[in-house]
Amino acid sequence: MSETHAATVSYVRDTMLPPAEAPVTERGAIKWLRENLFSGWLNTLLTLIALYIIFVAVRAVMPWLMNSVWNAASLGECRQIVAAAGEGATGACWAVIRDRWHQYMFGFYPRELYWRPVLAFGLLFVALAPVLYYGNRRAELTLTATAGAFVIAVLFALGTPFGIVAAVTVLMAALLALAWAAPKRLVWVTVFYAPVCYLLLWGGSVWAPVTAIAGFALLAAVFVALQPRVGVPVALGAGLVAAVLWWAYPDATVARALSSILPIGLTAVPSTQFGGFLLAITIGVTAISFSLPLGILLALGRQSNMLIVKALSVGFIEFIRGVPLITLLFTASLLLQYFLPPGTNFDIILRVIILVTFFAAAYLAEVIRGGLAALPRGQYEAADSLGLDYWQAQRLVILPQALKISIPGIVSTFIGLFKDTTLVSFVGLMDPLRGVTQIVRADINWKGIYWEPYIFVGAIFFLMCYGMSRYSMYLERKLRTDHR
Repeated sequence: MSETHAATVSYVRDTMLPPAEAPVTERGAIKWLRENLFSGWLNTLLTLIALYIIFVAVRAVMPWLMNSVWNAASLGECRQIVAAAGEGATGACWAVIRDRWHQYMFGFYPRELYWRPVLAFGLLFVALAPVLYYGNRRAELTLTATAGAFVIAVLFALGTPFGIVAAVTVLMAALLALAWAAPKRLVWVTVFYAPVCYLLLWGGSVWAPVTAIAGFALLAAVFVALQPRVGVPVALGAGLVAAVLWWAYPDATVARALSSILPIGLTAVPSTQFGGFLLAITIGVTAISFSLPLGILLALGRQSNMLIVKALSVGFIEFIRGVPLITLLFTASLLLQYFLPPGTNFDIILRVIILVTFFAAAYLAEVIRGGLAALPRGQYEAADSLGLDYWQAQRLVILPQALKISIPGIVSTFIGLFKDTTLVSFVGLMDPLRGVTQIVRADINWKGIYWEPYIFVGAIFFLMCYGMSRYSMYLERKLRTDHR
């Protein structure tokens, strides 16, 4: 290095220049537009064409939306109000939604009992909290608090009697305290949600769901007693046989006897009064909840080395996947009753739920089988080297990785299943898209209404399906363990 002082040499800098801001083209919205919409002549052309199409669509739709009518008693009154905006004016008649919202939400469920499906819907999110965010205390607490606030606000808006609102408030406050003090204990809400939801929606004697739970308790007892001696498959099969025999024979008799001794229950509501999004959510959530474990068992059965198990699993999957869902629904509605003993009253919604569950489970089995096939052989060998048996290896090593790989396909199947609940209108149930809309349009006051009901129902379906999609993306980010 030279000993010459920097001040005596004109081209030697002794101070640093202050940091300068990046050029306009390399930061902010301009950079995003340049990289994503105008990165080349082809992308620029496509962007301009898309902008023109959007402009034309908005120009055509905006007058229709700007002249919307929310307060009217009939379609004719809507048209009179729109006509006052000028000659040739058009406008949406959302008054039909304002007038018939209760049918789109609850079908023909008794109005004085609306608090029951609202409470069941709120408890659904409390039951989902430990499933979706197990171990995340903040998320479980937030979801529980949001569900409680939603239920209480809706009950007030519906004009529910104060006593019921007070009781529900106490219940939701207790669940919130449980989520704060012991969030992992919320799993008990998940375990008992199904019978509680059944009692809230259908009503009747409280002993019917209690005796149904007894069947599951019998299954667990038989499984625990036999599993150490005969293994998991045989013990599980024996438990299922015992539970089915209980449900087929003494279940109803015991429930009636207990009801005669101690009559406790809620006002019964027949399935014919279910409809709208109440029906869609009931079928969709139940089928999603039961199809995933059934799909996992079918996927494992298809890869089993036991010939009978593999043959039964393959036969079930291929048969269900080869038959349209509408055919299964007609089977549930028309044919299944012929194979039951005379006088058997098998609820139509329950029949539909069972066959929709089978349909979704067959597709989920193939999705999960793809995840199992994607795992390298070394994972199976690693589980064997640890001395794990088959079920321990599946529970601790194989299935967690396979399910993580299969998350996009599983959620896609769930979304398709939820949208397919609209097909139940073909078997006489009042789904929100076709069943309720036909009833509304049959009213002389709203005869001729077309776009508004479909847009309203489509928007709610979009919000629910979009929520499932966003949770899927969250779950993928949370479970991502690779290093970039």
